[in-house]
Amino acid sequence: MFIIYKILINITFLLSPIIIFIRLIKGKEDIKRFQEKLGFFKKQKKVGKLIWFHGASVGEIQSIIPLVEKFEKDKKIKQILITSNTLSSSFIIKDCKLKKTIHQYFPIDCSFISTKFLDYWKPSKVFFIDSEIWPNTLNNLYKRKIPITLLNGRITKKTFKRWILFYSFSKSLFSKFNICLSCSNESKNYLKKLGARNVKFIGNLKFSQSENEGNYLDKSLINLINSKNTWCASSTHYNEEKICGYTHINLKKKYKNLFTIIIPRHVNRVNFIISELKKLNLKIHLDFPRKKIDKDTDIYLVNSYGKTKMFYKTCKNIFLGGSLINHGGQNPLEAARYGCKIFHGPNVANFKEIYQFLNQKKISYKVNNQKNLENKLKINLKKKNQSKKIINNLKLIGIDILKKTYKEVSL
Repeated sequence: MFIIYKILINITFLLSPIIIFIRLIKGKEDIKRFQEKLGFFKKQKKVGKLIWFHGASVGEIQSIIPLVEKFEKDKKIKQILITSNTLSSSFIIKDCKLKKTIHQYFPIDCSFISTKFLDYWKPSKVFFIDSEIWPNTLNNLYKRKIPITLLNGRITKKTFKRWILFYSFSKSLFSKFNICLSCSNESKNYLKKLGARNVKFIGNLKFSQSENEGNYLDKSLINLINSKNTWCASSTHYNEEKICGYTHINLKKKYKNLFTIIIPRHVNRVNFIISELKKLNLKIHLDFPRKKIDKDTDIYLVNSYGKTKMFYKTCKNIFLGGSLINHGGQNPLEAARYGCKIFHGPNVANFKEIYQFLNQKKISYKVNNQKNLENKLKINLKKKNQSKKIINNLKLIGIDILKKTYKEVSL
């Protein structure tokens, strides 16, 4: 299997100029730095101890920033390298203003590029985040006897079924980690079955993230949201928008000034969503382009990316989609950290343990169908905002997880 992987990754390298060119046209690559993915380095390595973190994208990088901040205080560490695959994730590092930390794009996992990368940076310790498993890089690190940690390791039932098909190959990879800190007990069990050593579950690092962003929504929209009985359906998928439409119609019998915000998971579905909601005779207002909102608007439909957090900051009753259909749910921690009450369907297998924990803390609530959702919203639209209490509870949990994780990996 390893030989097949090497052949495939080498083909990817040969095709990389075409792939990168297409991504540059689409605005998905940094025109000044894309060469880093091919094994070229623009940033200087300082003399002394360097540790390296790698995460795929924005979510993974955000989850480790509090941990990186702790490592920045360690005088023995002269430099911290963070690598990622996406353009958007590189902006996270800039915004954090970390003194010792630099960002580089993760190079293609060809053995010779990986060797060149390690020869240049010479990391003394390496952390892979979530489910980032790169065979050639892992192999080269292991040969050099550089300690490797899997942070917030995540293996779902679905990915486990794939890995277990190639058990010998999987074991040869996962056994190379010196320690695996899983994001859940379920992942812990799967990692052990795949041959990982020294597997522990301390808690999900994403609990330790903080949300300090300002609110850049239009003031008139914020005032409208605050003046009405507002709820928000976020990360909705096919058929869930129609459920939200019927929920709005039924709730409006009780709440005449009801205002429903829908943020679809995939914005390219907006035209279809509009046609479905218009069949229900609902008045729709699009987020973009910006226009004055009619007071009798039923549905505020978000048709642009990057605003979800801002709506979480303003609207405190959130239905998280991908859960009333067979999708596996969406990660609820972002909404929870903003102090939102979360309602979700029964299909949350991808984040099962997080939802179980939030349900126990009465931060999230399961709804099995549209009727359940209506009933929960009827109760909670009237209730006093408990967001400060939710935020403080999660902050304490996050601090504890961060403290224990740092103690484990800084040894």
